[in-house]
Amino acid sequence: MAATALPPLPPQFKSIQHHLRTAQELDKREPVVAYYCRLYAMQTGMKIDSKTPECRKFLSKLMDQLEAMKKQFGDNEAITQEIVGSAHVENYALKMFLYADNEDRAGQFHKNMIKSFYTASLLIDVLTVFGELSEENVQHRKYARWKAAYIHNCLKNGETPQPGPIGMEGETFDLEREEAGSSSHQSGTDKATSSSSTYEANNTPTSNFTGIHVPPGAHAPANTPAEVPHNTGVTTNTIQPSPQNIPLVDPSLYSAQAAGDVRLTPEDFARAQKYCKYAGSALQYEDVSTAVQNLQKALKLLITGRE
Repeated sequence: MAATALPPLPPQFKSIQHHLRTAQELDKREPVVAYYCRLYAMQTGMKIDSKTPECRKFLSKLMDQLEAMKKQFGDNEAITQEIVGSAHVENYALKMFLYADNEDRAGQFHKNMIKSFYTASLLIDVLTVFGELSEENVQHRKYARWKAAYIHNCLKNGETPQPGPIGMEGETFDLEREEAGSSSHQSGTDKATSSSSTYEANNTPTSNFTGIHVPPGAHAPANTPAEVPHNTGVTTNTIQPSPQNIPLVDPSLYSAQAAGDVRLTPEDFARAQKYCKYAGSALQYEDVSTAVQNLQKALKLLITGRE
């Protein structure tokens, strides 16, 4: 993306530096997600400080980048329609989460899966530009950040992490220090501060995640892994897609008939549209299970007026 370079990141905006870095990494392969990462950073930055000169200058340049992207991708409905954009970002976050979760449960611990967990948590942050997070996404964000911290610290200390959901304990994950050797894709944003952006998992109440609900879709596609800077020396084996468990069609849909007094509200139509958009976005990632489930929800709602 040809856009105005950002000035150095003001210290006040330290909390959004990784969202901006994620935007840079996704510019070429996922420009829609990159756009919303920048939009999240813009909205968050405005809330933090929009008055001091350095912050106003930074936000102005960031706004220029957003406007340039809107012009470049103006024909993409994921940019022009929030409901499509929300489904697109949520499915990509899910893609990151599922890849890392599958690697974790298989006992395959490496930097790429750690970064995928952490990237998934950042993208769930980004979903707040569309409104309040669902409880499920709140739990996924908490779990992904904690897992990134836990596995990182285990590997750092020469310990073998315990795979799968386990009870959470305080962990700290320093992603900035982990990537300190990277010099690729540097910008004023990356160089703005030498201090680390650290996720403090010990601020999170201890919880047991043995019953966490992992979204439908047994495995993510083979191109799921988050990009890692080229000079980190990280190498991973290609992840081959596995056969998916396709959910059975709800038998009640075969015999369901619209009752004469069913009147769909505008909210019903909006929910049905959202389910269809989610299904379409899931198919972009070959996630048949999620697509089928959402299409069934939309069909049932339209036929019966109930979910």
